[in-house]
Amino acid sequence: MSKKNLIVGQSGGPTAVINSSLYGVVSEGFAHPETIEHVYGMVNGIEGFLNGTTLDFAEALPGEKLEYLKHTPGAYLGSCRYKLPESLEDPVYPLLFKKFEEMNIGWFFYIGGNDSMDTVSKLSRYAKRIGSSIRVIGEPKTIDNDLVLTDHTPGFGSAAKYVASTVREISLDANVYEKKSVTIVEIMGRHAGWLTAAGALARKYEGDNPMLIYLPEVAFDPEAFLARVEESFEKNCNVIVCVSEGIHDAQGTFICEYDNSVGTDNFGHKMLAGCGKYLENLVRSRLGVKARSVELNVSQRCSTSMLSATDQQEAIAAGVFGVKVALEGVTGKMVSFIREQDDNGSYRMICGLEDVNAICNEEKPVPQEWIINDGSDVSEEFINYARPLVQGKVDVPLGEDGLPVFVYRK
Repeated sequence: MSKKNLIVGQSGGPTAVINSSLYGVVSEGFAHPETIEHVYGMVNGIEGFLNGTTLDFAEALPGEKLEYLKHTPGAYLGSCRYKLPESLEDPVYPLLFKKFEEMNIGWFFYIGGNDSMDTVSKLSRYAKRIGSSIRVIGEPKTIDNDLVLTDHTPGFGSAAKYVASTVREISLDANVYEKKSVTIVEIMGRHAGWLTAAGALARKYEGDNPMLIYLPEVAFDPEAFLARVEESFEKNCNVIVCVSEGIHDAQGTFICEYDNSVGTDNFGHKMLAGCGKYLENLVRSRLGVKARSVELNVSQRCSTSMLSATDQQEAIAAGVFGVKVALEGVTGKMVSFIREQDDNGSYRMICGLEDVNAICNEEKPVPQEWIINDGSDVSEEFINYARPLVQGKVDVPLGEDGLPVFVYRK
């Protein structure tokens, strides 16, 4: 059997371990020289591939340099938010597969979230339509943890660890003064509040901060929120509140839209930011107390300073598993995570496969039964779910300047 080449790309927002998934794919690709001749990377995803920008990993990251992917933030290959046409009759598809043929591609891997799985779905369906032998596999990625048919996603554990650690630090800072104050921590999450819920991991005892947690799965009532804050002052004069960027009222209006104009991205998603600032001003004006807001912004998704070792190991495992099953002939699937956790809390994850067509463009919300206290907190069930995912420490190597050493694409 003649050798073929493997190509991999990254898409959507980066995570602290998206390059760990890339490492898993590339390293396992190198482990099969009898079958895979070259391991290529798409620079800036499928959009970059269309523009002819690719690299050969044997040249780009030779020897030990490949190892540095495991603790490098961002997306090493670069990313894109390019949406393939809905119609498989569009001329872009024969163009793509002509390029695949020219590069002798036998295996295509795409690391990303919901929209990226849409790309995997379309390419695998078109390959089937034309009888192509190319195997197309989706590698999961998203800090939002909202992909369906998988217990969780690579990226969530490290982001959750960052959020919980940062919220704990903010709480200690806020408790310096014995004077009423409210700190609003705005966390990423458009329609799913998994990452915001991770703020609950910051608590050291019952009743500790963050005292209130609001997710987009439940309608947000500003008046009820103010009443909850006042009640919280009876327990602690310094109140920390975690809110998802996508919280909205009962009519579906995002809270950030109350006094802001909101744009949209290439997929038609509203670009959300500002609900924390709105709530800060609301608390200050209505309750007459010191208020501030903190938007964690991109740090929560890209920081490797608090990498979860569990998250890193699972991301690598997903990449390795994907290559192994693709070499066996699997296509049109996304690598999934299956949790094996006994009554004593012992946690283990194994990789599985799910039909990518049932995953793309779907979102997994936080279960309603895990959202308690009229939508202002999360239950112990969520804590038990999330805690295993933030375990373990990764030692990121430091350079002579005392700063982390990352690998850069030239």
